[in-house]
Amino acid sequence: MSLLKYTADKIFTGREILNNNQVLLLKSSGEIEDIVPFEQAGDDVQYLQGMLTPGFINSHCHLELSHLKNIIPQKTGLIAFIESILQNRFAEHEIILAAMERADQEMWENGIMAVGDICNTTDTLFTKNKSQIQFRNFIELLGFLPHRAEEIFMTGKKVLDAFEENEKWKNFTSYAPHAPYTVSEDLFKKINTADEGEITSIHNQETKDEDHLFKGEKNGFQKLYQNLNIDLTFFTPSGKSSLQSFFTLLSNVATLILVHNTFIHEEDILYVQHQIKNTRQQVYFCLCPKANLYIENALPPVSLLRQSNSKIILGTDSLASNDTLSILDEINTLRKNFPTIPLEEMLRWATLNGAEALGFEEKLGSFDKGKMPGILQIIFDENKKELESVNRLI
Repeated sequence: MSLLKYTADKIFTGREILNNNQVLLLKSSGEIEDIVPFEQAGDDVQYLQGMLTPGFINSHCHLELSHLKNIIPQKTGLIAFIESILQNRFAEHEIILAAMERADQEMWENGIMAVGDICNTTDTLFTKNKSQIQFRNFIELLGFLPHRAEEIFMTGKKVLDAFEENEKWKNFTSYAPHAPYTVSEDLFKKINTADEGEITSIHNQETKDEDHLFKGEKNGFQKLYQNLNIDLTFFTPSGKSSLQSFFTLLSNVATLILVHNTFIHEEDILYVQHQIKNTRQQVYFCLCPKANLYIENALPPVSLLRQSNSKIILGTDSLASNDTLSILDEINTLRKNFPTIPLEEMLRWATLNGAEALGFEEKLGSFDKGKMPGILQIIFDENKKELESVNRLI
C-alpha cells in the first residue's frame, strides 16, 4: 500500500504540537495511518514549510445570512444589529443562493471541514447538498410570546422535516433556541423535549442588555420589542442572569453549545459547572471574537473560561457580522488580544474540541489513525507571532 508522507517544521496532532523530525503517514484517500519519527518513514517524504494541522471546525455560522456582507453597520451594539438584520435580511433568492455558494467555497478554501450552522429556513439545503463540508444543522426557533410557542415550533418542524428528508442530514439536524430574550419558557420546554439526547446551540450573553432584561433593570430590549409591537407585560424578570434563567430549561440535551459569551461572568461559569457536575451533559463555550468586535466592540472573558477549564470552541458567526469566514482569522484575533494563551491550546479549540462539540470526532479533529480530518498547512511568521495563511492539502 502506497502512503503519502508529509513532514513540516511542526505538526499539530489535534492535541499537541510536535516539533520537526516527525512524519505524517496517510492513505491517498486522506485517511490517517500514523505519525512516526523521520528515520522510520522510509523514502518519498515531502517536506512542507510551517505547520501541519487537522482541518478546522467552524462551530457557529449563519450561512443563510451570507448575502448581508458589508451591509450591516459595525460596532452599533447587538440591538441595533438585530434591527438591521430584520430590515435587510430578505433578498432575491438568486442573490441569497449565490452568496451562500461563495461562502461555502470560502470556508472550504480556508480549511474548514465541518460547520455548526444556524438555519431559520431551508435556503441552505441546495448549497449543503453539494458541499464538501460536513454540516450540523441547528433549526433556530424564535418566539418570546408564550401563546405562540406551538405555532412557532410547528413552523420550525417543517424546516427540520425538510432537512431530514435527505439521508445526508437525518442524524445531523436538531432544534435550537435563538437566545434567552427571544424564546419563551413554553417554547424552551418544547425544544427540550424534542432535543432529548441531541446537540443544540444558543446565543448567550452577547450584550449587557441581556442580563439587564432578566434582572429587571433598564435595557434596550424594551424599546426593541415596543418597535416590534410586542407587549412584554406577560414577562416577569427572574432576578438572575440570563444564563441562569434558562439553563435548566435545556436539561435534556446531551451537548449544549453556548455561543458568544461576550458578557458572561465568573458566577455564571461556576453555575454551569455546578449544574452539570453529576450529569452526562456536555457544555461548550463557543467564541466568535471577530463578530463580537464587529457588533459590540468587545471580547469575551477568555481568561475566566480558561481558569475554570471550560471546553472552548471557535466559530465565525455570519458574513453579516464578519468580513471573512476563516477560523485562522479568529485565532489571529485571539492571539493579538490574548497573547499569553499558547497556540497549541487555540488550535485544539479549532480542531478536536470543535469536532467533539458537533459530534464529528470519529472522523474529524485530530490525526488519530483511521480518521479523515483533512490536512492543512499553516504558514506562520515567528516575528509577528501571526499565522499568515492556510493551504489545504487534503
